[in-house]
Amino acid sequence: MKGMVSICCFLCLVLLQATAEEEEEFTSVLRDRSHIDETLRLATEEKAGDYAAALQRLRKIYHTSIKPMEQAYKYNELRQHEISAYPGRTLGDSATDGEITSKPMVLFLGPWSVGKSSMINYLLGLNDSPYQLYTGAEPTTSEFTVIMHGEKIRSVEGIVMAADSSRSFSPLEKFGQNFLEKLIGIEMPHKLLERVTFVDTPGIIENRKQQERGYPFNDVCQWFIDRADLIFVVFDPTKLDVGLELEMLFRQLKGRESQIRIILNKADSLATQDLMRVYGALFWSLAPLINVTEPPRVYVSSFWPYEYAPDTSRELFKREEISLLEDLNQVIENRMENKIAFIRQHGIRVRIHSLLVDRYVQTFKEKMSFFSDPELVFKEIVDDPDKFYIFKSILAKTNVSKFDLPNRDAYRDFFGINPVTNFKPLAAQCSYMGGCLLDKIERAITNELPALLSSINSGKQPGLSSCEATGCGEKPKNRYRKN
Repeated sequence: MKGMVSICCFLCLVLLQATAEEEEEFTSVLRDRSHIDETLRLATEEKAGDYAAALQRLRKIYHTSIKPMEQAYKYNELRQHEISAYPGRTLGDSATDGEITSKPMVLFLGPWSVGKSSMINYLLGLNDSPYQLYTGAEPTTSEFTVIMHGEKIRSVEGIVMAADSSRSFSPLEKFGQNFLEKLIGIEMPHKLLERVTFVDTPGIIENRKQQERGYPFNDVCQWFIDRADLIFVVFDPTKLDVGLELEMLFRQLKGRESQIRIILNKADSLATQDLMRVYGALFWSLAPLINVTEPPRVYVSSFWPYEYAPDTSRELFKREEISLLEDLNQVIENRMENKIAFIRQHGIRVRIHSLLVDRYVQTFKEKMSFFSDPELVFKEIVDDPDKFYIFKSILAKTNVSKFDLPNRDAYRDFFGINPVTNFKPLAAQCSYMGGCLLDKIERAITNELPALLSSINSGKQPGLSSCEATGCGEKPKNRYRKN
């Protein structure tokens, strides 16, 4: 009996030793991740006070100078895809506040099982943790997954995310309950997520019809594309074929080439010579889809936590990875500047829309007579605005570029919902205490927002009341006082 016990103990020791050796061997093949924290500067403390002050100032400018004009001329009811780079958004409500305060968004797109989820796990160090994104050789991600910062690790249902007005996801409700069931959020305390939000998307499957998803997949992708600060389109050496769904995706990316980064993942699965052939084949496949002078940057590496395969270009892969991380860090560091630029661009569009509505209103009043039929008069104006110089007068009297003018067909739909008689001329949108709406939005575009941007670039603390009291240096005038 003692002999049997000894043999069992010996076998247990052998098994434990073998297990320990396997664990040691497994951990030894894990790649060093120190360069991620170093490149993204996660160990450095940000000047939270300066950022918060600039953000507060930006919100103040928006609410006092831009939002009143939005509401007066119902900008949010204009067909957004005709005038805005952010289609489908309901502007002037809490969703815009969410976009002002939201972190930069990094969107992951591409075919199924090319390593999108593995790449997020690697960047956040989630491997072998309870909250790592599920990965596999088969199509695994069927949801839009938003990975964001939170005080504790928890998952958030899509219906809760859409209902929370403090987030920027409430407009997603328009895609229906079927989609909200396919939307999930994951919150966790992580240094990188304090500065950026990741969005993982379902992989493109070319042989699947759109209606099988149960929601408008392309429309949802467009919503995220329009809000993304950086877009990673991921491929692997085995999935380079371009089908209808991928072709549609690249059509949606038109005009966003500066935000696109193409990633050839799993590069260490090929010998160097084969990798060169695959790299050329990728360009050959994408060339008809990306018709720009300077194509997006292509990164070649293997974005997962394990060591590169032997006899592959390890140094090249490491340099490519660091270069991509520097790209990501640039977006993070420029996030405040990008927000200011976005709000200014939005303010310009609101101003143009208001000027056009004002011109329609004035033309309608000029053409109306006692015996005129209001509907027929305005139908003639809205059907042929060039006959009445609606758009040309804006170009002649203002510094608006003709390339910034919206599609005139959008106003046929706009005035179909909002009768022209519901709007006041711009000259009537003034008050003694509040001033004129046009003056305020022009001051924000030409003075306040550029001044805020300059204060950030120079490292100065942005003043919260620099233009509110005196209108950026101008003394307030009493219009009722006799000279």
